[in-house]
Amino acid sequence: MREHEKTFLLAVNGTLMRGLELEHNMIENGASFESEARTASCYRLWSINDAYPGMIRVDSEDPGAAKIDVEVWRVPASGLAHILAGEPPGLAIGKIELEDGRFVFGVLAEPLTVKGMREITSFGGWRRYMDEKED
Repeated sequence: MREHEKTFLLAVNGTLMRGLELEHNMIENGASFESEARTASCYRLWSINDAYPGMIRVDSEDPGAAKIDVEVWRVPASGLAHILAGEPPGLAIGKIELEDGRFVFGVLAEPLTVKGMREITSFGGWRRYMDEKED
């Protein structure tokens, strides 16, 4: 990262998280881990063929809406596009509301991406879903 390059906070909810298979995409693009966090309770989460999650914002009145575990990373502007380019089709960067009321950039799924996939919102996050799936 260049010394005075602008950075952004990016919330990730799946394979880009620490210790998972695409964390290297974060590191190689100059990102640094900031904190664990949770979203506001207006998201739903799906497993896309057990390869990665897809998260969608829904109305907070939606009975299936919940808080989802995420990691917040600080990413240099030059790395943000490279990280997005490495994401599967159907995932995009949008704004995610965190439990503390902040809005940060984050990885969200297009609605068509989750159609027909297994909803895993009740697990509260990708890592917990994968851990319980392996048991």
